[in-house]
Amino acid sequence: MADTALVLGAGGVTGTAWETGILHGLAKAGVDLSTADLIVGSSAGAIVGAQLASDLVAVGDLYERQLADPEDDSGAAGRLGPVTILRYARAALSSRTPEDYGRRLGALARAGRPATAAAGRREMIAGRLPSADWPQRHLLVTAVDASTGTLHTFDRTGTVPLADAVTASCAVPMVWPVVSAGGGSWIDGGVHSPANAQLAAGYERVVVIAPTATGNKVIVSARAQAAELEAAGARVEVITPDAGTRKAIGRNSLDPARRAAAARAGLAQSAAHTEAVAAVWSG
Repeated sequence: MADTALVLGAGGVTGTAWETGILHGLAKAGVDLSTADLIVGSSAGAIVGAQLASDLVAVGDLYERQLADPEDDSGAAGRLGPVTILRYARAALSSRTPEDYGRRLGALARAGRPATAAAGRREMIAGRLPSADWPQRHLLVTAVDASTGTLHTFDRTGTVPLADAVTASCAVPMVWPVVSAGGGSWIDGGVHSPANAQLAAGYERVVVIAPTATGNKVIVSARAQAAELEAAGARVEVITPDAGTRKAIGRNSLDPARRAAAARAGLAQSAAHTEAVAAVWSG
């Protein structure tokens, strides 16, 4: 088996902030997860993963950025309204596999916001990355093929630029436009799974930080994926939002006004996980 893997799951603007708060708190307590041999990032986790893997910005600085005026992040604002949530639910109920679900959401996404709107979205996400270049660290960025519903991973060995890969991973269906890159059309990596922790198979020690704790009828939760990794012999610790974090996030994970509160909630929650994470990470 390989050694350490850090899995950073999907969860919107507040998920990015909460994950950063968790990582900052753990690092302050002496548990630096940025040393992971593999970083897997989906949606919110793709942004945090790319930032962390760059080795160009300290996690404490990333945390401080999350406390900035939310007006500076107005371009990231979005909303999963009641109609969109209903469409998600119908897609799940009518699907048998994550690929079915991804294909249905991909069709809805392609019928929504035009791809021409993707340029501004890409520019905004690129501005959050410390570098335009793929890090030398082993970073996997997930996205879902909008046509087939299959999960795909981007990494430094491919031809797709980092900003395009992260933008694709963050393309929430019916909120943000489908992303065209590398000859394919892509939607949010969290559509396949809130964490995609299965990509850490073969690693001995795995920490999963998942802003979205649950799955649905067809997509598997982070804890269920962690159980499969444990059954294969890995040591795994999963962190999902506690009650304080859920209150801080509120009803809309895409609301930048909740970002600072989510970051602080992550920092506060980290203390409850330090011992368990350290035990996994230190072997």
